[in-house]
Amino acid sequence: MNNLIIKNAAQVVTCSGFTGKRGKEMGDLHVIENGTVIVTGSIISHVLRPGEEIPVSEPDYTVIDATGKALLPGFVDPHTHFVFGGYREEEFSWRMRGDSYMDIMNRGGGIVNTARATREATEEELMDSGRQRLDAMIRLGITTMEGKSGYGLDRETELKQLRVMRRLNGTHPVDIIPTFMGAHAVPEEWKGKEDEFIDFNICEMFPLVAREQLAEAVDIFCEKGVFSVEQSRRYLMAARERGFLLKMHADEIVPLGGAELAAELHCVSADHLLQASDEGIQAMAEAGVVATLLPLTAFSLREKYARGREMIDADCMVALATDLNPGSSFTASVPLLFAIACIYMQLSPEEALTAFTINSAAAINRADRIGSIDVGKQGDLVLLQFPSYKFLPYHVGMNIVETVIKRGKIIFSMC
Repeated sequence: MNNLIIKNAAQVVTCSGFTGKRGKEMGDLHVIENGTVIVTGSIISHVLRPGEEIPVSEPDYTVIDATGKALLPGFVDPHTHFVFGGYREEEFSWRMRGDSYMDIMNRGGGIVNTARATREATEEELMDSGRQRLDAMIRLGITTMEGKSGYGLDRETELKQLRVMRRLNGTHPVDIIPTFMGAHAVPEEWKGKEDEFIDFNICEMFPLVAREQLAEAVDIFCEKGVFSVEQSRRYLMAARERGFLLKMHADEIVPLGGAELAAELHCVSADHLLQASDEGIQAMAEAGVVATLLPLTAFSLREKYARGREMIDADCMVALATDLNPGSSFTASVPLLFAIACIYMQLSPEEALTAFTINSAAAINRADRIGSIDVGKQGDLVLLQFPSYKFLPYHVGMNIVETVIKRGKIIFSMC
C-alpha cells in the first residue's frame, strides 16, 4: 500500500471542494498553516491542523518533513493534444514573420500537417514520444491530464491515438482522460464535403470509439472555416446520444457563438474562448459550463488573451490548461501558465491555482475524486520548494516543484 505522511507543511493549500468553484468562490483556497496530510492506501485519510495528533503508526508510513514548504493538490491539465507525430517548427517561423494561424492552415499547414505525420507514425513511436512528454509533465507537477485525438482525421489513426493513450494510462503514473476529437479539422480528402465528414464521425467513428471504450468525451473545433455552429450542434447531439460527455473548442479565432452553443448543450467545458461574447460568457455561467482558458496558446500565437477576469466576475467556473500541441502551443510550462494568468489575464494567485486544480478537475468530470486535498480523494499532491503557493506566479517562469506524489507514492523528487 502507498502510505504517506507529509507533516509540518508551511501551508496545506487544500483547494477544498468536490465540485468546481464559480466566481468569487475561486479566491478561497482553504489554507491550513503548519498542517499535515496523511495518505493511506493511495487515498487521503487525514488532513490535520496544528496540534492535532497523527492518528496512525508512523513506522507503517513513509514520512516527509515539509517544514518551510507548501503542499498543494496535484495539478490537473484538462486540455492537451500530447499524442502526435512530427513537429511544426517551420510554421512557427512563418508566424513570426506575420502569417496568421488560419492562413497557414488554409494552405495545408496546421492540424492537417500534423495529421499527415501522425498517420505515418507507428503506434510504438507515438508511445515513446507520448511517454517522454508525460515524464516532463510530471516534473512540472501535473498528475492528471486530458488527452485529445484529432491528429488522424481518419478511422485508423484516430483509433491509434486513442489506443496509445489507453496503453500509456495503464503503464504511466499520470492519469490520462481520453477525448475523441475526430472533428479537429477537415482533412484534405474531405475538403468541400464537411457535412459528409461530420456524418462519417457520427455514423462510423462514434460507434467504434464507444464499443472499445476509448474515450469519455468528444470535442469539435467550432470555428469559421472549420466547423459551423450547426455542424457542431449536430455532431455533439449525436455524441450525447452515444453516451459521451461534450466538450468544444469555441470562439478561438472569431466570435462565432461557440460559447452560446456550449451553454445550450450543457457541455462539460468550452475551451479557448478568446473571442467569446458577453452573452456567451453569461450563458456559460448560468449553464455551469467550465470555461477552460489556454493562455499559452494565445501567447504563442500573439493573440489577445481570453477575458478570464471578466468571466470570473460574471460568476463563471474558469479552468486553465496548457493546450500542449505541436502547432499553436508546443509547451506544457506550468510556470509560464501561472505567470501569464496572473500578470496578463488578471487572475489572482488564488484564482489561478483554483483554475488548475479543482476547476480543471471539473473540466474533465473528476472534481469528486481529484483536484483538492480532501479526505476520501486520491492522494495526488505537489510539494513546492517555497513556503507559499504565491511563489507560483511570483517566481516567474521557474519550476518550483520539489516533489510530486501520485496515489500516495513519490513519483518525482528533486531531493
